[in-house]
Amino acid sequence: MKICRYNDDRLGIVIDGEIHDVTAAQNEIRAAHPYASKSDAIVAALPDWRERLEKMAADAEPISVDSVKLLPPIARPGKLMAAPVNYKAHIDEAQADPGIRHIERTTKIKEAGIFLKSNTALIGPSDSIPIRFPDRRNDHEFEFALVIGEECSRVSQADALDVIAGYTLGLDMTVRGPEDRSARKSCDGYAVLGPWMVTADEIPDPDNVSFHGSVNGNVKQDANTSDQVLSIRELIEYASEYYTLYPGDVMYTGSPEGVSEVKAGDELHFVCDRIGDFKIGVGG
Repeated sequence: MKICRYNDDRLGIVIDGEIHDVTAAQNEIRAAHPYASKSDAIVAALPDWRERLEKMAADAEPISVDSVKLLPPIARPGKLMAAPVNYKAHIDEAQADPGIRHIERTTKIKEAGIFLKSNTALIGPSDSIPIRFPDRRNDHEFEFALVIGEECSRVSQADALDVIAGYTLGLDMTVRGPEDRSARKSCDGYAVLGPWMVTADEIPDPDNVSFHGSVNGNVKQDANTSDQVLSIRELIEYASEYYTLYPGDVMYTGSPEGVSEVKAGDELHFVCDRIGDFKIGVGG
């Protein structure tokens, strides 16, 4: 199942490249969701609502994806987590380029630690990326992303895939400089997510997913999750040692090699056969 959000906070199921509106279910789910909950209502309700959502979608009139504004597929993630230095080839390019590494003190992910991006940085693929500091280097980082499906803590690798609701695509945009990672990667619009969430059953092996990203038609990053330093299972285990994970939490799983600077007017295109693709522009 592919779940999207679009236009003025509407919920849709994507079938054969078209959106089928199920916003009525979203209204009911949210009305019953506790305000104090740390989880996203739709993701938390998905196990109980999936069959009803599928039936509603089958009865709904299809809408062209090209006719809507796509929002981030998760409305209220409790937190946006991100894995640094999780591809060996990216570590090598960072070591060779002072413009990337600045004062980073380690190339080992378990020494660097999972970092957090502000939820207010989150945008969808129909938005544009605002360059916060045009006088500094701003880089793209195309990343495979996962969405947590249940509340959990201290998850073993053996159980890790069971706590994942689905997968999506993320752009971990970053301003290069001496500040802490979370500061440089939390500017408005620096956490792109989309085009939709693909439920975990459609990608049984997340450690073998190919993707690529281009800038103005030129492929910059081309990778497979099999090249990650920490696997998807290991990332879940590691993150859940530090945090309780909640339905709707998102993890950007790391950038492969090929990061490069983007400027106003550029167009970024993210493609993954197992999920879909999106294009997003860079604003001023």
